[in-house]
Amino acid sequence: MKKFIKLFNLILLGVVFSFLMESCHGSKKATKSSSTYQGKYTPAPNPPKTSKHSKKQKKSKGAPTKDNNDKGSGIAAKYAEKLGVDKSAVTNYALYSFIDAWYSVPYKYAGRTKAGVDCSDLASLLFQSVYNITISGTVTDIYKRCKPIKSSELKEGDLVFFKINSKSLSHIGIYLQNHKFVHASVHAGVVISDLGEDYYKKYFWGAGRLLN
Repeated sequence: MKKFIKLFNLILLGVVFSFLMESCHGSKKATKSSSTYQGKYTPAPNPPKTSKHSKKQKKSKGAPTKDNNDKGSGIAAKYAEKLGVDKSAVTNYALYSFIDAWYSVPYKYAGRTKAGVDCSDLASLLFQSVYNITISGTVTDIYKRCKPIKSSELKEGDLVFFKINSKSLSHIGIYLQNHKFVHASVHAGVVISDLGEDYYKKYFWGAGRLLN
């Protein structure tokens, strides 16, 4: 009888132990399962990419672009050579860009377009575009708006006047540097010439500076 009770107790103990082990194992499974996110994963949206173009625009805003700097440098080098001066002396890019855009346009009496232009209209277009000054009329009309100056006083933007086979003023040019001036020549169109050339020395009449 004692053996039977002992055996019964051992069996009962085993059943209880087995139950406890199963309960512990189930608790671990539940813990592991509850720690796993069961919802659908949605990645956060990536920040919008900035294109190279927009970066370039943002960087260049409010500052000269490399293209503009290169263009200005090219204009300076080109016209420094034509004028026979150092590149550093060519600083009015608006003036020389205008000249570059009109260079070699043919002469046309009373013309005001790139199909043809005359000397007084070239002066009018240049002063409007570069200096925002309005001048118009004949060469004589423009001269009346000027203060006469000596040739030795000429500065960039002053005007030079000629009497070519005429008793009255018949031709006008815009002085640049180093005795050079730009004008619309009857034979060569818009070109840069030198006041020291025999032809222009012969017909040169005087110089003037526009009055305010």
